[in-house]
Amino acid sequence: MKSFLLALVLCTTGYLAVAQSHGTVSEHEVIKSNILHKDVAYSVYLPFDYTTSDRNYPVVYLLHGYTDNQTGWIQFGEVNRYADKAIADGTIPPMIIIMPNADSSWYINSFDGKENYEDFFIKELMPTVEKKYRIKAQKRFRGIAGLSMGGYGTLIYAMKYPDLFAAAAPLSAAVFTDDEMVNTPQNSWDVTFARLYGNNLTGKQRLNSAWYQNSVLKIVENTPADSLKKVRYWIDCGDDDFLTRGNCLLHIALNDKKIPHEYRVRDGAHNWTYWRTGITDALQFIGNSFHQY
Repeated sequence: MKSFLLALVLCTTGYLAVAQSHGTVSEHEVIKSNILHKDVAYSVYLPFDYTTSDRNYPVVYLLHGYTDNQTGWIQFGEVNRYADKAIADGTIPPMIIIMPNADSSWYINSFDGKENYEDFFIKELMPTVEKKYRIKAQKRFRGIAGLSMGGYGTLIYAMKYPDLFAAAAPLSAAVFTDDEMVNTPQNSWDVTFARLYGNNLTGKQRLNSAWYQNSVLKIVENTPADSLKKVRYWIDCGDDDFLTRGNCLLHIALNDKKIPHEYRVRDGAHNWTYWRTGITDALQFIGNSFHQY
């Protein structure tokens, strides 16, 4: 009987330990945006000890891809499960993960000022959540990551606002060349890019100031190296991804300016299998930036 009770206690203790190692997720928090004139939803992951401690945590802003929303990284990426495991085994430090809905804004301000998502993110989202949750609201404890369109947004924010982020980890980032923009079929341009850079544009008309202000490759070209060096970069894109070329050119452009960065090409394509298998390494890279040496 004593052996049975001891075994029961051990099993219960083990169960509680496992249960306590799971973080909590809310998939539909809302910010009332004065800039966008609407409510904007976001998901939040809180580490397992958030409710039992009074400490403040580092934060990672995790951005979704085109046509997705704030639930993508939870529903398809299972980032909460990967973060739970990585925190439990010490691969990453306990962190808060904020996943905002960006619709199909590409995380930038539109050319006509009708949808200034970039302003919303920097001026409303970040200050709001960093007051609502116990977040260490300092550059050295703030990272950003994302996939595809979210990888593009990751690069845009890290390069435009290097004093806000310690590290950036774009996965399969949507990095396009001038030629790719010029040669985008008109129907694709109208659906995907016209709202960002201008309506009824064809050919080289598309290479306007709105595009160049938000072209990752042009930003690298025009930004002083000392500014780019303020952020640590982890760039990861699959060898079978249609965005491989843009990521390769980004790698070359950063090398040409002697910007330290990590560049990974793994076996895989533009899909959730690739992103799920890469998110832990991305979070570990960002998490290492939070350590004090």
